[in-house]
Amino acid sequence: MPVNQNDTEQEQKRKIPLLVLVGPTAAGKTALAVKVARRLQTDIISADSAQVYRYLDIGTAKPSEEEKRAAPHHLIDIVEPDCCFSAADYQHQAGKIINKLWQEKKIPFLVGGTGLYINAVIEGYAFGQKGANQQIRDHYERLASAEGLGTLYEKLLTIDPEAASKIHPNDRKRIIRALEVYDLEGRPISEQVARTAGSKRPYDPVIFGLYMDREVLYDKIERRVDKMLEAGWLDEVRLLHEKGYHENHPGLQILGYRQLLEYLQGSSSWEYTVREIKKQTRNLAKRQLTWFRRYKDIEWLKITEQTDLDNLTENICFKVKDLTPARANN
Repeated sequence: MPVNQNDTEQEQKRKIPLLVLVGPTAAGKTALAVKVARRLQTDIISADSAQVYRYLDIGTAKPSEEEKRAAPHHLIDIVEPDCCFSAADYQHQAGKIINKLWQEKKIPFLVGGTGLYINAVIEGYAFGQKGANQQIRDHYERLASAEGLGTLYEKLLTIDPEAASKIHPNDRKRIIRALEVYDLEGRPISEQVARTAGSKRPYDPVIFGLYMDREVLYDKIERRVDKMLEAGWLDEVRLLHEKGYHENHPGLQILGYRQLLEYLQGSSSWEYTVREIKKQTRNLAKRQLTWFRRYKDIEWLKITEQTDLDNLTENICFKVKDLTPARANN
């Protein structure tokens, strides 16, 4: 049956518009996002897989109390460091907030650098209907600790070779999530990707991406790592360990936290630890940019020392004014 153009246009009109701001770590997303959120009188939905964890504050560059007062933030500090939090979990919770903000006549505003979280929302990844199961996750965590992560990866190779081919054998979180989905749904997680490919976007995203010259970004990353360490990042990791969180918990596997915990356990020198954190953070930024450059409908915004954030804010708000005219034109 041919598609009726009027029906397609009506469907598009019914979609909730979604303002999205992405970019690599240290690019300045939070500072700009707060200004945009205040201008549009809306909230910020964080899309950061590290900031979801409680007690991980310094090393995840969470927004300051002043920034949170200036613009309400969602999906920060919502799970304990020993809990898994998947892209499916994120999609579910973000979807509820998006609907709530739209009902309040606010444009939903998604901000972050975790590409999988952002894709899960804007592409409407077809995750299973049964959500998450902590008991299953705990079972596989114990199995990985007792028999090694390789045992779990071998199991995944057997039940879902397609998914296994796209997951690194050391990616504990994704391996366990793939096994969890299979146990819950009775079908491989790779089928979700196939179902997603044939579905339509659930929202109408307007996507902006921040970028810097590589040398400038890398220098900013290194200086930020130094500032985090000066602010007590190592003490933060020490306190987490004293609370009973260890290297197998998701929160302590996050970049920087993992390396600092290894240092505290005597596995590496301080010089090596700092150098490795900076190196891995630069690599993360490179991967983030590669991920976001796949977006065909993204508008890139270059950030320099001379960039006027107020002017950039006005430009972004102008481009979404027709989506929320009552808010954007205040």
